[in-house]
Amino acid sequence: MTLAATSRWRWKQPSIIPGFGLTLGFSLAYLSLIILIPLAGLVWRTASIGWAQFFAVLTDERTLAALYISFGTALIAALINAVFGVLIAWILVRYEFPGRRLIDAMVDLPFALPTAVAGIALASLYAPKGWIGAIFMPFDIRIAFTPIGIIVALIFIGLPFVVRTVQPVMEEIDREVEEAAATLGASRFQTIFTVLLPGLAPAVLTGFALAFARGVGEYGSVVFIAGNIPYVSEIAPLLIVIRLEEFNYAGATAVATIMLAISFAMLLVINLIQAWSRKRYGYV
Repeated sequence: MTLAATSRWRWKQPSIIPGFGLTLGFSLAYLSLIILIPLAGLVWRTASIGWAQFFAVLTDERTLAALYISFGTALIAALINAVFGVLIAWILVRYEFPGRRLIDAMVDLPFALPTAVAGIALASLYAPKGWIGAIFMPFDIRIAFTPIGIIVALIFIGLPFVVRTVQPVMEEIDREVEEAAATLGASRFQTIFTVLLPGLAPAVLTGFALAFARGVGEYGSVVFIAGNIPYVSEIAPLLIVIRLEEFNYAGATAVATIMLAISFAMLLVINLIQAWSRKRYGYV
């Protein structure tokens, strides 16, 4: 039997689990209604304003500043979460200590807490007269109502994505691998960076991408602590809301489309790097 005939025979084999056509149709319909059609409507609405007006919005200094603040703070927060999220996952997986289950439950708190409540609490704590903000005031360091406050809020809401993505993968790593590396003469530094981290790289990248994507579009927890000063601490989602309140629907959709394009491009690059790391280190 030739290879082509074998391939055709395998293709015609019925699936063990029936209902592929029905589930595929439901999935495509669901994705179309929830994701594809709204995004297509956004792009269509933006295209209707014309290229001249679109580029006018794109090159507007206030728009560029808001995009820079949104993507810059989200990137910094996601990088910080990628480091400390791995450390927290490591502690929760590898060590037994009093209060471990309580800390494990607290990691999920940003998922359950309303973002507006988180923003108000963070603004109260990091304000110049707040419990934490007052500590930094003698050094002339302001956290709330500055881009630093935005980063703090995004770290708060993005940390669970990294921890919960890395934790299951870390639990599957056998400790015998570390012991074998130590037996072969590897130092702790070499064991971490040449044995453990390569296996965790895809999960870390996934958590980083999720935290970054959440940070770019975050509004509720940021708007209370940011200060919302144009060109200083105004995020792009807030600018979209302002344009809608001004009944400038063309400007709002243009900013949203720009955010969509940049987010898609960055997530595509991250996914490509993640796929490369899986192939590089033999993970499927």
